[in-house]
Amino acid sequence: MEAKQAMQPQPKKEPENTIFVEAEKLFDQMRDFSTHVAKRAYEFFEARGREFGHEMEDWVRAEFELMRHVPIEVTQDDTHVFVKAEVPGFAFNDIKVNVEPKLVVISGRTEKKKEEEKGKTVWTEFRSNQFMRKLPLPVEVEPQKGTAILKDGILELTFARVPVNKGVAVEVKPA
Repeated sequence: MEAKQAMQPQPKKEPENTIFVEAEKLFDQMRDFSTHVAKRAYEFFEARGREFGHEMEDWVRAEFELMRHVPIEVTQDDTHVFVKAEVPGFAFNDIKVNVEPKLVVISGRTEKKKEEEKGKTVWTEFRSNQFMRKLPLPVEVEPQKGTAILKDGILELTFARVPVNKGVAVEVKPA
């Protein structure tokens, strides 16, 4: 009886510390990305007629295709930090933004779609597209006081800066 219980999938325990939760999410994203790269590299291998000797080339080509570079601009003023990211081809619901006081992680993913009609075959392929950028911020921000707006392929993030305590003057008195 105990062996059967041991073989049953155990519910995943959530770590109590939020840092570990975020780290787990990041590792899950990395594992998912690696799986997608492997599948795409295998598609290249099959398209080549299953010819061996090009494994690294297929892997790098798949990574390049799936992991695109996203140009970023970070600016700040006295009260806010602004981040702009070029993400053409992504809808607002394809993009996720995770914010910590000194770090922003922006990721996005679209799915590959294929259509095939019977009789006259028509292929329409839109390749899967994904990205992830981990961005250290120049100053501490308040994550709960942030906004994210996507317009014309530009993601604009705005975060309130944590107020800096400028100190207080202390009067010196004679003894």
